[in-house]
Amino acid sequence: MRERGSTNTRTAKLPAVSALDAHLGYWLRFVSNHVSGRFRRQVEERGVTVSEWVALRAIYASDEATAGELVDTLGMTKGAVSKLLDRLERKRLARRLVDPDDARGRRLALTDAGRALVPRLAALADENDAHFFGGLPLAQRRALDDTLRVLVKMHALTLVPTE
Repeated sequence: MRERGSTNTRTAKLPAVSALDAHLGYWLRFVSNHVSGRFRRQVEERGVTVSEWVALRAIYASDEATAGELVDTLGMTKGAVSKLLDRLERKRLARRLVDPDDARGRRLALTDAGRALVPRLAALADENDAHFFGGLPLAQRRALDDTLRVLVKMHALTLVPTE
């Protein structure tokens, strides 16, 4: 039972706070969740995760890569990259090869199936961008792209989004 004269915390005067939607971060997250969620569902329908897609794309760009290069590119731990590569091998999308310069080292290469999948997934990424941003006038799309790139540079953001 409450004593006389005590203040009910629900009726006490609370400091004014800004609304959630008054923040750019709120809107960036709102849009990002929808853009990335739709893309995640699309790639998962093709049997891969977004992390696997990013790794496949990174290997595709260089033809072959080392696990260390993927660690740097993806911003994941060695253990996480190793597990990701295990999954890609089980799915027969990538394979580990002996490094000709270091018999203990391994290089990563895409299989024929992996090499064929990357352009199809890239087309999904392009279509996803068109779905969400295609209705914007070109000048607004470029301004948004420029602004986001400035923020990345300003804050020295380097980790590739994998989820």
